[in-house]
Amino acid sequence: MMRSGSPSPAPPVDLAEARRVAVGAAEAAGALLRAGTGGPVEARPKGDGGDVVTALDTAAEELILGRLRAAYPGHRIIAEESGVLDGAADADGSGKDLVWLVDPLDGTNNVAIGMPVYAVGLALCARAVPVLGVVHDPVSGRTWSAVRGEGALGPDGSPLTLAVRPRPGRERNPVLAWTQGHQVRSDDHVAFALRSALEMRCSRMLQLWAPLVAWVMLARGDIDGIAGYLPEIVDLPPGALLAAEAGVELRRLDGRPYELGIDRTPSELGFVAARPELLDRLLETTGAVLGEVGGAGGDGRTRRTPLAR
Repeated sequence: MMRSGSPSPAPPVDLAEARRVAVGAAEAAGALLRAGTGGPVEARPKGDGGDVVTALDTAAEELILGRLRAAYPGHRIIAEESGVLDGAADADGSGKDLVWLVDPLDGTNNVAIGMPVYAVGLALCARAVPVLGVVHDPVSGRTWSAVRGEGALGPDGSPLTLAVRPRPGRERNPVLAWTQGHQVRSDDHVAFALRSALEMRCSRMLQLWAPLVAWVMLARGDIDGIAGYLPEIVDLPPGALLAAEAGVELRRLDGRPYELGIDRTPSELGFVAARPELLDRLLETTGAVLGEVGGAGGDGRTRRTPLAR
């Protein structure tokens, strides 16, 4: 499982203050996005994997970057649209091991077609390990956050903890979500086999195009599990940390322990996340598929994420 509460060196930053800054930045960006999605949104292609970008992505990102730079000039930032941004050279050096991940609009494809399913995500990593995660839903105006080893908080500031039991009728018929990275091609046989096998063993498989929304749903108990294949590094840590701190368990697709870090290869970041009592059942499925098709991560087995250095 992913043990988010395992001991780790204390980061040289006040995490309570960092949470306040991150929540404020995410909610300000959410207000911008909510105002901008009231009419048609023009999208343009981004890369050759079917991804798109809009002016809202860049505007929200600029707003967040401004907030983070004002509060933490020495921290590095890895942003969805801007890439890797080094901290100020004249900073005191206390933030050299701290990296912010920024996804200003998770669900751009949804926004582009007028579907109101999207989120804003921020995470702070210390020595490549996520220690703070924030997810904001601009549609509802609600925000969730988590600090490593200290639990997760819901929109009203109360602890967010996974319910002891799944919702009625879902003990043997779980609702799952599937997510995959933009690099995954439509003819990827591993992705197809995994997704198909899991879909046959659940009552419904959601593909939301907004992984952060799925992570919040899992942490709240709205759904029972998520499987991720070669996931995107920018939007993974905020949601995964939130869910883990709420009581969700994570493992790699082949059942090995899960270690979430921005220095991992894409195949190492593939995961199954679920309610504890459901996890082994899902891993039996993914393990069997990987045993048949071979390989745990497709073309990501040896390539390191370009976002970590």
